[in-house]
Order: sequence, then structure tokens, then C-alpha cells
Amino acid sequence: MSAQSPALAPSADPRPGPVGSRAWLVLAMLWFVYVLNFLDRQLMSILAKPIQDSLHVTDSQLGLIGGLYFAMFYCFIAIPVGWLADRTNRVAVLSIACGIWSAATIACGLSRNYGQFAFSRMTVGFGEAGGVPPSYAIISDYFPSGRRGTALGIYNLGPPVGAALGIAFGATIAAAFNWRYAFVALGAVGVLAAAILPLMVKEPRRGGLDGATAEAPMQKAGFWSTFKMFFSRPTLVLAALGSGATQFVTYGLGNFTTLFLMREKGMVLSQIAVWYALVVGIGMSAGIFVSGRVIDRYTRRSKVAYALVPAVSLTLAVPFYLGFVWAPTWPLALVFLIGPTFLNYFYLSSSVALVQEEVRPEQRVMSGALLLLVMNFIGLGLGPTFVGAASDVFRASHPHNSLQMALYALVPFYAIAIGLFLWLARIFARAEKI
Repeated sequence: MSAQSPALAPSADPRPGPVGSRAWLVLAMLWFVYVLNFLDRQLMSILAKPIQDSLHVTDSQLGLIGGLYFAMFYCFIAIPVGWLADRTNRVAVLSIACGIWSAATIACGLSRNYGQFAFSRMTVGFGEAGGVPPSYAIISDYFPSGRRGTALGIYNLGPPVGAALGIAFGATIAAAFNWRYAFVALGAVGVLAAAILPLMVKEPRRGGLDGATAEAPMQKAGFWSTFKMFFSRPTLVLAALGSGATQFVTYGLGNFTTLFLMREKGMVLSQIAVWYALVVGIGMSAGIFVSGRVIDRYTRRSKVAYALVPAVSLTLAVPFYLGFVWAPTWPLALVFLIGPTFLNYFYLSSSVALVQEEVRPEQRVMSGALLLLVMNFIGLGLGPTFVGAASDVFRASHPHNSLQMALYALVPFYAIAIGLFLWLARIFARAEKI
């Protein structure tokens, strides 16, 4: 099957058109909401140690709350939400979703036992299912082809900035007061953002920047036709699977990094709030921004870059990751961690831009949701669950470094992700020779 999408005709002029100030304002607002999305999602992993001490939960239970339980709602609710957003007002869907996950974050801070906390976290996942897919499609209708990689790369700075702010403010608030205050305060900010969003962002015309496609009346995308289209195209499926294998590592590591640094490397919350926040904020932000620019530059020459860029970056990340897990002190561990935080996220801008370019405008939200379904169920759902369970298994033989052993067990998933992206690169290379 050819890698070229039949849905979108190539532009006669390969140079991207101008982007107005309105588009950048919309991107800034969507980015801020994404920062809140990821901040609320990551807050549990940042405050894992005090939550574990307060609610008396095991590593396996933490893995389930942050992984499988969260992902069951986040991944599967995203599909009907994506279908609804493709047929209705995407900005309204995003605003309602932001309000739901923010209110649920407040509920996390008010939880008194494991059951209440788990239910609140699942509700956060339910709300966040409506956050990212509509935003991808809105951005794609404000930015033309040739600018989308950069725009989506900037948008995808939301996770590192959200994670860094969560580490800095969450750890600081928890150290000074109580971990519950962090959830309540940050959830309240999200509720306010949900109310402001419709006033700042207007619903754009679907496909308005896609050349010939915009001249024809826009049809509403069918649920099953979009579903079948996505899973019948090897390029989209391989991009999703490669991203999922990558996220198995990133979420498996990310959900337990703070606990690992505190329990096995000797850090305290005040140190986490400064040094780990700097590593995440700078490393992830630089990696995602650079990857967006690289994708925009090299995919103009060949679609092979959509696959080869993440394959190369993940290969380079492996020795740094091993150094981080091995390091005998936390300062040395953080030095090594700069490598994976920069290199592990090149896949994101690549896969998101690929899916948005390869499908019709009226299928973008649901296609983005299907991409998130596959990669987040594998990565977010199974990665933390695997690490938490592995840590409890290793505790009998390695009582003082069970998390270290569990994190070593993530290395084979680097190899799986690299192999999938190389497979995708081969498909694109063959298609371009025809």
C-alpha cells in the first residue's frame, strides 16, 4: 500500500503560507490547557512518596492507578469523544473536558482512601480523553501544511512544561504543607481555564487550509469508516505501535522516577522541586521543540524522516538511560537522565504530524484519538503497571533496589520501538521508489 494519502492533494507550492497572529494566540491557549492536562495527569507520580505513605499503597497499586486504571478511561473514551468532536464544535468539547478533569483533580486531593483516590484518578482520565485530539485538529486548521510540524511541536511542549511545573510546584507545596493542597490548587486553575477557553479560541473551518479539499463541502466523518481507514493503513498502525512501545518506556519510567530518586537515590522533595524539575523542563522541552523543527525540515524531502528520526533518537537514548538507572548517586543519575528526557520524545511530533497529514480534515480528531488510543493504552496503560508489578516481584530478592531492577526491565522495549519505526521507514522508502 502506498504511503501517500489519497485524501489530500499535494500543494502546488511546497512553501508554507503565512501564519497570522490569531493562530499563534490560539496555539498559546491550547498549549496552556495542555500544560494543565499533563500537570494534573503527572501530579500523582510526582507526589508518589507522600501519597504512598498517607494512603498506604504498594508499588503495584500505584502502577495500576497511574497506568491501567487511568488508561482504561483515557484511551477508550477518547474514541467516541473524537467522533463527537469531528461532527460538532471541537472547542466546546475541549472546554467541557478541561472542566471535568480539573474538578476530578480537586477530588483527588480530597480523597481519604485508596478507593476514592483511584476513582478520582479514573475520572481525571475520563476528562483528559477530550483534551488532546480536538486540539490537534484545531491546530491543523489554523496552521497550513509545512507549518504543522513546528506548531504541533510547540503544542507538544505542554507535557514537559506541565511535568516541570508539577514537579516544582507540586513538590514545593507538598513539602511546605500537604500533598492534598497541590491537587486542590492546580485543579482550581483548570476549572478557571475551562471557563475562559471558549472566549479565547473560536472554532476554525475544517480543512480550510488544505487547498483543493477546502473548496468542496465538508462531509461529516463516519465512525466506522474512519476506524477502518486508520487500521487498514500500515503506516498509521506502525506509527501508533512504535509510539506505544516508546511510551511504555517513557510512562513506565516517568511514573516512578520521583519515587526511584527519593527511595533509592536519596533525594528529598525540596531537591526534587529544583533539580529534577530543571532536567525535565529543559530536556523534554528541547527534545520536543527540536523534533518538530527537524520533522518539518526533513519530511519535505522524504516521508522516511517520519520514522527514521524517532528510530535514531531512541537508539541514542539507550546508553544514557542505562547510565541513569545504574548511577550510584542522584546528581550523577540526573546528569544521565538529561539524555533520555531530550531524546525519548522525538517520536511524538513525528507521529502526530504524520497522522494529521495523512488523513482527511474531517477525520483528524478521531484519527488523532485512535493514535492516542493505541500508543497510550500500550504505554500509559501497561508501562507503569509493568514497572510497579516488577518492583514488587523484585522486592523479595532486591529489597533495597527493586525499582532499579524494574527500570532495567524496560530496556527491551526500546529495541521494540526502534524496530517498529525502522519497519515504518522501510515502507515509506519502498513507496517513494514506485
